[in-house]
Amino acid sequence: MMVIKNSRLRTLLRYGLPFVGIPLLVILGALVFRGRQYLLISLGVAAMALLCFVAGFERKKTGARRLVLVAVMTALSIAGRFIPLFKPVTALTILTALYLGGESGFLVGALSALLSNFSFGQGPWTAFQMLAWGMIGLVAGYLAGPLKKHRWLLLLYGLVSGVVYSLLMDVWTVLWVDGGFQGGMYRSVILAALPHTALYALSNVAFLWLLAKPIGEKLERIRIKYGV
Repeated sequence: MMVIKNSRLRTLLRYGLPFVGIPLLVILGALVFRGRQYLLISLGVAAMALLCFVAGFERKKTGARRLVLVAVMTALSIAGRFIPLFKPVTALTILTALYLGGESGFLVGALSALLSNFSFGQGPWTAFQMLAWGMIGLVAGYLAGPLKKHRWLLLLYGLVSGVVYSLLMDVWTVLWVDGGFQGGMYRSVILAALPHTALYALSNVAFLWLLAKPIGEKLERIRIKYGV
């Protein structure tokens, strides 16, 4: 597995790609290409998410082990999207980030959207889903300490993540329909999506309540045992 040895380059990739490179690519796909090259945009997001993940570790052996765990969590997340109404993607992305790092969480969120949409349908919305779930995972990694220590804070983060995900997807809706961002239309879209947003946010809380302890304990044991 590729290892990036230059520490400055690793830092640049870890922060520059998720906060600058990927958002710019997603916006470019929506405004300039108008969704015509959506698959290329999505693959570009996936490539940058993988590069960000690689920049998050130094040792080849440790990185390979982490990649296996990320693959398992991604598979579970994809399978979870087939559950009617309630989707555990956000919860599994958050748990991955808490125990394997923010870059791992970003990769799980991004790949879950891209790969599962080969069944649910690819489109210009895929890149926005990848960005939304990826950022939820990345931020969860930064907040891993307090989120693991306080159960209520973890549940609150899951609730807020559901709202943030819907708000980001509503941005895509406005850009796609109107060709630009209009505040009035954005507010209308938010109001129309309120029932779905509430259901999704509450489902995140439910999944985190059920899965945080069993999955967290297993990931923590593996992390300690294999030095991930």
